[in-house]
Amino acid sequence: MKVVADLHIHSRFSRATSKDLSIENLEKYAKIKGLNLLGTGDLTHPEWVKELKQNLKEDDSGILKTTTDFNFVLQGEVSLMYSQDGKGRRIHLVLLAPSFEIVEQINEILARNGRLDYDGRPIFNIPCPHFVEMMKDISKDIEIIPAHVWTPWFSLFGSNSGFDSVQECFKEQTKNIFALETGLSSDPEMNWRLSSLDRFSLVSNSDSHSFWPWRIGRECNIFELKELKYKNLVDTIRTKQGFKETIEVDPSYGKYHYDGHRNCSISFSPKESLEHRNICPICKRNLTIGVLHRVEELADREAGYIPKNAVPFRRIIPLSEILAKLLGSGVASQKTWKEYNNLVMNLKDELNVLLNAKKEELVKFTSEKIADTIIENRKGKIKIVPGYDGEYGFPLLAEKDIKKVKKKEKDKSQKGLAEFM
Repeated sequence: MKVVADLHIHSRFSRATSKDLSIENLEKYAKIKGLNLLGTGDLTHPEWVKELKQNLKEDDSGILKTTTDFNFVLQGEVSLMYSQDGKGRRIHLVLLAPSFEIVEQINEILARNGRLDYDGRPIFNIPCPHFVEMMKDISKDIEIIPAHVWTPWFSLFGSNSGFDSVQECFKEQTKNIFALETGLSSDPEMNWRLSSLDRFSLVSNSDSHSFWPWRIGRECNIFELKELKYKNLVDTIRTKQGFKETIEVDPSYGKYHYDGHRNCSISFSPKESLEHRNICPICKRNLTIGVLHRVEELADREAGYIPKNAVPFRRIIPLSEILAKLLGSGVASQKTWKEYNNLVMNLKDELNVLLNAKKEELVKFTSEKIADTIIENRKGKIKIVPGYDGEYGFPLLAEKDIKKVKKKEKDKSQKGLAEFM
């Protein structure tokens, strides 16, 4: 069975999320996207767990189902904030659980260490090794996956609060970590540059804070399972057997790919940052060091290396983002939605449009220019202006954007890096 899974999302009980997040909306847009398995998000929040129990059917498979048989797996995220080796650490972890009974045990023990009701992503002063041990004492079937492992804030390798290795973070409990979530600002190819990561599965998820198709499933995993059961899913994540590929956005699209300082509109490659000693030339404060820079610091291989057991991947930009740029309209505008729906409703789902539909199929429902751009997107030929310091990158398709970027590059070369902007 082919399983297309986004295993890290949030409910409306997490901060900065859509107030309209519901099981109904999640199912609707997951199907439109082309997903058939979705994490529930926020398994630690009591109100959301109550809704999950009301809206999802549980059986002995460990997979929950809606009344129309769409698949969910119990999932949440926690934030661990503590000190180790004289440095403040902020690590986010994704949890997968096989049943509501196990979720209740997780929440019972976490409630002794802090509040669960104020945020869907609760914060605990618990070191990572101790947290993993706590979870494994509850059930060996709980899966713990370090989230968006390269982002500067709140991640395993983060430049501001992370570690230089998985072992340094999890110590003796590293044996119970089988997968790492790459995050939007990195992709498997970047992670392959660290030989120490070869044994880990590299999973890709959206970390979505809404149900809209330019968020949900923008990164996802494709598995081939004999049967959709929790045990089979976790075994595949742990062993890579049946792990077919991941769908990634171009890492430049992520909010922390390049270094930079958003308040000063400064965006630098790692080389440019080093020329400035990682200091913003405008305000003279420290730059936020992005994912590409951090990978360069820790890599022991050249770019382009492919490990023997590597799971393949494909880079793709969400369809709504492409259409909005080509149409000169907002991503949520009626104009973009009309074009989006015309393609998706006639060609099965968004992932099929992006990854499989032939040009002769596409031009039946859209313009030749849009069809050609979808094919270019599939081939990785669209240039992305890199994201930095919390700003998303964007595809370089609109004429005004192209002119703006050319002007910025010209200013850099004429004025010198220290003076531009």
